[in-house]
Amino acid sequence: QVQLVESGGGLVQAGGSLRLSCAASGRTFSTYAMGWFRQAAGKEREFVAAIRRSGGSTFDADSVKGRFTISRENAKNTVYLQMNSLKPEDTAVYYCAAKGVTYLNDRYYPSPGEYDYWGQGTQVTVSS
Repeated sequence: QVQLVESGGGLVQAGGSLRLSCAASGRTFSTYAMGWFRQAAGKEREFVAAIRRSGGSTFDADSVKGRFTISRENAKNTVYLQMNSLKPEDTAVYYCAAKGVTYLNDRYYPSPGEYDYWGQGTQVTVSS
């Protein structure tokens, strides 16, 4: 069982930056592949970025490529999402998610249905 708590959201002007954090409970954080998703009002939840359990490589959605960076610190049980050059269309509730993996299936998981645990979300609002 893993509990995830996101933080770092808020209101920012277009072009600004925010760093989201997702703190995980438990001692097995390094056995989870992690992902960030977002859901804007009236829209479906969409993939933002994912990172493997080792943190060695990442995968980003085309809409955020070059602007957002996912990273993790397994020693701190935390995954981050650095968001730069924010746009009004980035406004959404951002969620982190965890999927238990072994070394055999440690890869990126861009589909929300593949994750086992979710945080409660943090609101990001980008003003124009």
